[in-house]
Amino acid sequence: MPVTHLVTHSGGFHADELLSSVVLTRLFPDAQIERSRDKAWLTPSSEKIIYDVGGDYDADAQIFDHHQRPGPLREDEQPYSSFGLIWAHYGKAYLADFGVPAGNVDEVHAAFDAKFVLPIDLLDNGAMEPSVAGPLSDLTLPALLGGLKPVFDDPSPTADNDAFFAALPIARSFVEAKIRNFAAKVRARGMVEDAIAQTGDAHVLELPMGMPYLSALKNSGADHILFMITPRGSDWTLNGIKLSSDTFEQRADLPAAWAGLTDGDLEAASGVKGAKFCHNARFLAVADSREAIVKMAEIAVKAVTQG
Repeated sequence: MPVTHLVTHSGGFHADELLSSVVLTRLFPDAQIERSRDKAWLTPSSEKIIYDVGGDYDADAQIFDHHQRPGPLREDEQPYSSFGLIWAHYGKAYLADFGVPAGNVDEVHAAFDAKFVLPIDLLDNGAMEPSVAGPLSDLTLPALLGGLKPVFDDPSPTADNDAFFAALPIARSFVEAKIRNFAAKVRARGMVEDAIAQTGDAHVLELPMGMPYLSALKNSGADHILFMITPRGSDWTLNGIKLSSDTFEQRADLPAAWAGLTDGDLEAASGVKGAKFCHNARFLAVADSREAIVKMAEIAVKAVTQG
């Protein structure tokens, strides 16, 4: 029997059941979301998937709650929320439906689980405090999605449901964007690895287009590579390479004499015809041709390696 209803709890909503709904509505687009705590709706049956409500976790019965004690745990004993449970059971089917190549599904599934799903699980279960985000705590995804709930004195009897269904496409956009980014990183990795091999002992990596490259570069052990060049529209860019995705520190900075300069001033300071821009923080420079950006890269490398 086909799934006709996706059942979650009524009242205020949180990120876990909202994001679960994103996954399930893609896989079961004809199913209706029912927000209820009525016992009849929470009784498992083959035409329903019940999540974040119902007091049980039984995948065979299609019920995925985590509020019961003891609650469901991952292999490492970290707690699941409904989102983690739904992702564990339906995530790979979601990725296949989304168009992720079959050979990449396992890797993207694991990456999304670790970077996106697990933090939602931990926050929802109180296993991680929102304060870990420091001054950005009000800008985390759970906080932003929670901020879409109606205000306390909204008089509408349908306020909670209206807000939930208004928030659903917003949540969907975050999930889909993150999936696209993870899938793109997997696609890019082979291209970056080939470019690193072609670079050899040189200090400048050239890529055919802008793409995620930092993790592949780090895993390659090519620590001698200091800068990266790539085309951008009709221009070319020269980029510093961050030490990690969590910092602005770089393996090497562009020359201090270039900082904040543009056009003629930058041409004069660098001695390179076609130099157009250097960011004041010295992580990005732009030129109007590959020839010009290669010259700028050579100067930047010499400044670093010869002091």
